[in-house]
Amino acid sequence: MHDVAITGMGIISAIGLSVGEFHRRIMEGACGIGPAPWSPALPGQRAWWGTVAGFVPRDWMDDKIEDGTDLFAQFALAAAEQALQQAGVAAFDPLRTGIVHGTSIGGSRALMKAQHRLEMEGPQAIPRKTEIQIYPNMAASQIAMRHRLHGPSLTVTTACASSLDAIGTAAWLIESGRADAIVAGGTEGGISLAGGGADGAFVPATFYTSTLYGMTAPSSDSRRAMLPFDVKRSGIVVGEGSAMLMLERGAHARARGAEILGYVRGYGTLADAFHPSAPEPSGQWEARAMELALEDAGRTADDVDALIAHATGTPKGDTAEIRAINRVHGKRRTALPVAGVKGHVGHSGASSGAMGVITGLLGMREDRFLHIANTDQPDPEAVFEVVVGQPKPMRYGTLQVNAFGFGGQNASLIVTRD
Repeated sequence: MHDVAITGMGIISAIGLSVGEFHRRIMEGACGIGPAPWSPALPGQRAWWGTVAGFVPRDWMDDKIEDGTDLFAQFALAAAEQALQQAGVAAFDPLRTGIVHGTSIGGSRALMKAQHRLEMEGPQAIPRKTEIQIYPNMAASQIAMRHRLHGPSLTVTTACASSLDAIGTAAWLIESGRADAIVAGGTEGGISLAGGGADGAFVPATFYTSTLYGMTAPSSDSRRAMLPFDVKRSGIVVGEGSAMLMLERGAHARARGAEILGYVRGYGTLADAFHPSAPEPSGQWEARAMELALEDAGRTADDVDALIAHATGTPKGDTAEIRAINRVHGKRRTALPVAGVKGHVGHSGASSGAMGVITGLLGMREDRFLHIANTDQPDPEAVFEVVVGQPKPMRYGTLQVNAFGFGGQNASLIVTRD
């Protein structure tokens, strides 16, 4: 069992630019899904997205850093700043403090913009800092440079499992003695108009790729575009954002009198090894990742009070996860409460797992567990309780969080209040 304390949290999301705002709006049932500005380019369809609004890079960094970073790194810098400030960055030895950051597409947006400018205006129009904007490791590197941190600086790219894999890897590094504290989480920032608005005729190709691959829902109503675990589910809405945690060795946090928000107790990760985008239908490997997290935490399924699911809203993805949760938690005396964040913010990619950790921990303090926004007809195959309509009043101290990604990346985390 890990003894890794969480002492800081930060978030940039489609429903809030701070942890407090994000959690409050989730509990209110807010939905950050809205019409995309490029909808007319999709004949016969209405396109939706869950994008960050109101983000101003210069609220978080100077002109030079803004000019040299892609939006995903800017989101990560802002979320990490929140987490470090809450934890008390001055308390950390920079030689023993590191970063583990997860992202799916890194600075692809910067590369797409550069290609667009090349084709429209020629080589002279390419931003000269494109090279340092596109690398996925630049978010972690910018956080390290900003705070002069010299511990491990690692980047995890495991699709939508990235933030949980980053948190789990960070916990392993702390437990092994490689660091006393690590900033860990994940970020996606590939579709937003944030940080400068529209850029001429540029439209990121990634906005359309999920539609072309048959992943998105053909809904005419933003509240029906993404329905996790619902019998009417038909696809995802692409989202973005960043969620970061400050992790410390438990003894280190307690010795300095830090406010401890929760603990990372267990982590499981493995490969589905089945298909590039579809999960193995029985959910057996997702279930095994969940079991590994429980074993790592020294807990059984009966010890878990609630679960935040990956819950993408896709027919195949949700079916496999429902079967996985049934397999691990289906023999309980009372049904396990299960919810997720994607109905509120869209599919925020690499950041989604850490977003679930954050709102789950805050809910522990309030004795309220979040609900799935918009879902109103839970799939009857679920033998657990799909929490819909409004948050569930309940006291809970042990939470399981799932994140599953393309390529068969399966990760699960156990976090506790005490």
